Order: sequence, then structure tokens, then C-alpha cells
Amino acid sequence: MKISYHWLSELVTLTLNPKELAERLTMAGLAVEAVERIRDDHILDFDLTSNRPDALSHIGIAREAALICCTSLISQVTAPNETNESIEAAASVEILDADLCPRYAARVVRGVRIATSPKWLVDRLESIGQRSVNNVADITNYVMFEMGQPTHAFDLALLHGARIVVRRPSAGEEITTLDGFTRELAPQMLVIADADRPVAIAGVMGGADTEISEQTTDVLIESAYFNPASIRHSAKALGMDTEASYRFARGVDFEAQARAADRVAQLIAEIAGGQVLKGVIDVYPSPITRDSVALRESRIERLTGLKVPIERAAGILRGLAFDVELDAGNKQLRANAPSFRVDVSREEDLVEEIARHVGYDLVDVTLPAWGGAGRYLRCDKERRNVRLALTSLGFDEAYSLSFVNGDRDRLFRRADKPPITIMNPIDVNQSEMRASLVTGLLESVQHNFNQGTRDVKLFEIGRVFEASAEGQRAAEREVLALAMTGSVLPDDWRGAKQVEFYDMKGAVEAVISTLNISGFTINRAGVEYLHPGQSAVLARDGDEVARFGRLHPRVASLYKFRQPVFIGELEFEKLFALPADEVRYRALPRYPAASRDVSALAPDSVMWGDIEKAVRDLGIQEIVSVRVFDMYKGKGVPDGFHSLAFRVTYRAEGRTLTDEEVAGMHDRVRALLQDRFGAQLR
Repeated sequence: MKISYHWLSELVTLTLNPKELAERLTMAGLAVEAVERIRDDHILDFDLTSNRPDALSHIGIAREAALICCTSLISQVTAPNETNESIEAAASVEILDADLCPRYAARVVRGVRIATSPKWLVDRLESIGQRSVNNVADITNYVMFEMGQPTHAFDLALLHGARIVVRRPSAGEEITTLDGFTRELAPQMLVIADADRPVAIAGVMGGADTEISEQTTDVLIESAYFNPASIRHSAKALGMDTEASYRFARGVDFEAQARAADRVAQLIAEIAGGQVLKGVIDVYPSPITRDSVALRESRIERLTGLKVPIERAAGILRGLAFDVELDAGNKQLRANAPSFRVDVSREEDLVEEIARHVGYDLVDVTLPAWGGAGRYLRCDKERRNVRLALTSLGFDEAYSLSFVNGDRDRLFRRADKPPITIMNPIDVNQSEMRASLVTGLLESVQHNFNQGTRDVKLFEIGRVFEASAEGQRAAEREVLALAMTGSVLPDDWRGAKQVEFYDMKGAVEAVISTLNISGFTINRAGVEYLHPGQSAVLARDGDEVARFGRLHPRVASLYKFRQPVFIGELEFEKLFALPADEVRYRALPRYPAASRDVSALAPDSVMWGDIEKAVRDLGIQEIVSVRVFDMYKGKGVPDGFHSLAFRVTYRAEGRTLTDEEVAGMHDRVRALLQDRFGAQLR
């Protein structure tokens, strides 16, 4: 928002130069980004927050400057000379949707001469970045930047029936706007129509059919108040961000419509000639009312730390045009916000007004003392332990956006869950909420490959989103995702062993071990995006809690990966819900253990987990551990088989096992392999 210093000086008595004024306004919460000299004027460029639409005009800044300079506004006389002809005989206004248009004011000027604007008006508009169109259009723009109230001028002769009807569009209605584009109107929008057709998109842009031209002689001036949410929706849906919609969408002064229409009519009569018809059509079926707001002196100090007497607070508010009733005895007041301050509705808003004019620089930056104690979030200790375990294995933690490319994310989403689409995405290529963390991790892997890094280990802890029942919020789940590729130990002088399925399995087991949870089973995975021969799922009591393995070649080809990439996903919320194993002290064994190895050819259909479970289910109390140490499939091994070697450790409580006892127990293990699994002992 650009404000002219000279223009401002016509509205308020200024005691500060442009740079000083810019500094003081910035300290009062109206940030001035730059002060630029243009000819004999200075232009202040403001960066205003969306809650201060009243400051989107010269009169709005003048109110703030008056309080800062301890002066007052310069009175502006707005009283156009009127003819005896009544406006009711020349035009009519009807509001059919008062919810979207609570107020509509109109004036008529006859005998207007359309021409170029006088030099002073052209210079003033150009100084704030606005181009000149013609005298009538320039006047409506001038009043908008002066008062903050957008207005529009119609060629009265082109309005069918000389009527204004404020309504929603009918199905299939279109309008050609002033920029020359024909736009289809949606039923939830609001239009300004004449007796037959739409002639403007309310609060956004006028229509070409009633545009002011050199042939125009009679002008109808529109000055209305529109529902901010309605204008915001219409402008966004049509992709039209105009100066008018920018102000209407934030909220204009709902008591300024008649004054703005008078001001436009007055300037048109002075600059473009013509006669202003008597009266203003002001349709205002349900006047807008606002409740007063109470303010306590103690509340100011509690929120800001500033000791401001209630009398001074009342003076500041009165200087900002608030209507104040002071109760000095009880150190409180009650204030009615002016109609142009749409952002004030509660006590905290009044405290902000006081604080910014007393001075934010006086607010103590020291945090207040606190005697309480913090605590970790639920399962935060477990998350930290998992992070420590994975980083010790060489993983780096990744962070990715929750917004993803739908085509990629669909590869890893459950088929029965529809996507969650973002209505207004920052990037059209990232228009859905992620259903899997794998999407972001693979993009990170791809980025590393593009930068020449081939050895990658990444993990991410985050939330994924799934569509739920209609009318309910999306369901969220916390998930841990892993990705690894390249060498197991980069730069190892003993040789660069490449990551394989068992390295990913080991990382998953490390997470499970860190959480101290047992009782899981590992089964072959039937996940579409994982390689069918190199993938598995982890389950407990039939409930899947993790899936991991090599990325399917079909999916890897979409990313143009030239080396195997392994990924895993663990359902953190399910894991956190499981009870951790009880940790109990147990003395070190006093008697030695005996180990025996088993080497066999096992059918490919036999999984190691099945063998391990079967050995433990033999009921031999002396078996301490069963651990696989070698697995091979390739040259020398018959088709349909794989070579397997594992070690069984035996120990008895209270005595040393004899060789005969160990051999007897081990024979039962060997027989189990042959009889139950069809293995060939070697």
C-alpha cells in the first residue's frame, strides 16, 4: 500500500518529516518498508497485516498520524450541489441477498463530459502506482485511495430499466468484465445486475456492457458494503485480485457508503461537469451493530507488562475515534469501536491498541519467572531412543513436506483409501496430503543420486493422512520410514559390501529391540511396491506393524534408480500401544554352554522364522539360542533350495551338560528339519 506524504498533509496536520513519520508509524504497528522521493513528494510504502483494512487508505493512515503527531484531522467538506430532480425518478436499487450485501448506496450525476483527468489528479494517482483512465474512472480510484471505500461508475443509459438488482447469478449466467474476458458465474457468487443481466461482479470488477465511455453523459455511482467472505471467495474462484476486492475481502467501513458516494459525485461535478441529482439511494435493510468492549487497567499490565493508567488508555482510544465510557474509580472503561475498525471485538484488541501507541519498545523482553516443570510428550523417550539407535547405524534423519505429488504418493497408498486433496495448494504439483512417508524419502534419495551421492541411509518420523468418513476430519497416523541403498560401510578398505534385504531387516529389528517389544513374526510380503522375493512384513497377533524390502523394479524405474533401493515403514502408533517386555535381573550363568551347528539344504518355501519357532517349540529347556549365520542360494545349490546354516546353543541350570546329552538334544533338532521341513542335512 503506497501513501503520498503530500496527500496525507491535506488530511491531517503533520509535525514530522516523511522519514520520521515512517519510523513512528512502524513502531505503532503499521510497518513502512520504504520511503521513496517522487518529484516534490515522498511515497511511504506500507506492508500492512490483513487485520487492518482501515489503513488501506490515506484517511486511515491520517487517523494514526494525528495521534502520533498529537494533532487532529483536517475537516473535509463533502456536500455536492444538488438539482431539484430526485434520484428516485432516475434509478432504483433492490437487494435480493442482504446477507451478502447488507448495504448499497447510489447517486446519479447527469450531463457528465468524459475526458482526460486534470494534471493534478493524474500526477497524484501515478505517484502511488495507478494509471489514469478517464476523469470519472480516475475519480472513483481517487476516492478509494483517499477513503478506503471502493466505488464504481455505471453508464446509466446502458442499465436496462435504470435498475440495480443485487442478487446471486442464475445457472449458466456469464459476464464480460472490463478486462475483456468472459467469465462464467457460480451460484454462490454475488452480482450487480440491471433489469435483465449481470453488469458487474460484486466487489471485484465491473462489466463491459455498462462501461463508462466517451458517449456517457449520465453516471450512476455505486458505493456498497459486501460480505468479506463472499468477495474473498469470488475473487479467488475467478482468479481476479483487484484493488476493490482486496479491500472488500478484508472489510471496509460499513458506515462510509453514503459519504463515499457524495465524495465521488462532488468530484465528478467539479471535474467532469454535470449535475448531481437530489438525494442518495441508501438501501440498508438490517443495520450492522456491534457490542461495546470492556477494558481493565490490570489486563493491560498482565498482557504487556506495561503500567498504563486507565485515563491514558481512554485518551489513546478516543484519539483513534473510539467512543469511550471511563470508570476511573474501578480502573476500567468500555469502548465502542468505530465502524472502520472491523478488527476490534474483544479486550485483547483494545490492549493491542494501547500497547502499540504507548510503544512496543517499552515492553520488557525478559521472560517472566515460572515455577512449574516441563514434561516430555507421550512416547517422546521412545522416539529419542529410536533416533539414537538409527543414527548409530549410520542413518541420517530426513524431514519432508506433508504436501506431495499425488501420482507418486498413489504408488504407496492403500488402494481402499482415497486421496486427501488440498483445495488451495501452494504448488499444483504437490496438491495432496501424503499417505506414506516413502514418497518424501524416495525424493530425497533421488536428490542425493543427482548430487553424486550413491550411499544413502535415511529415516523419517512423521504423520501420514488418510481420508475418513464424510464430514469427519482426516485420520492421522504416526509412522517411521527407512530408506537405504549403496554400500553398507562406505570407504571400507575390506571392500564395499552392498546393502541387501538383510541389512534393512536388521535396521527394523534394531528399532523393535530399542522399543523392547517381542513376540513378532516375519512373513513374506504381498506389497505391490516391494519386490516379491525380497520383502517381508512384521506382525504381532495377526496385526501388521511393519513392511520392508527392496523397492519393486517397476517403481524403481519411475525414479530412474540404477541400483537397488530398500525401504521400510513401521506403524509407530501401533508399536507404542504394545506393552514393553518386563526387564528383570538375571545372574550370569555359572556353567559353560555347548554349541552345535546345523547345515542343510532347505526348500525355498521354508522361511527361517518358521524353523526357529519350530526348534524352540520342541520343548528342550536347555536351548539358549538359535541363530542363523549363513544363507546361500546360487551355484552348487539345486533349484528350489537354499543353503542354510545355523547354530544352536545349549546350557543347563545347575550343572554342566555331557556330550551325550547335547548330542541327544541336537539329534532331535536335526530330525525336525528332515521330518517337518523336508531339509537335506549336510
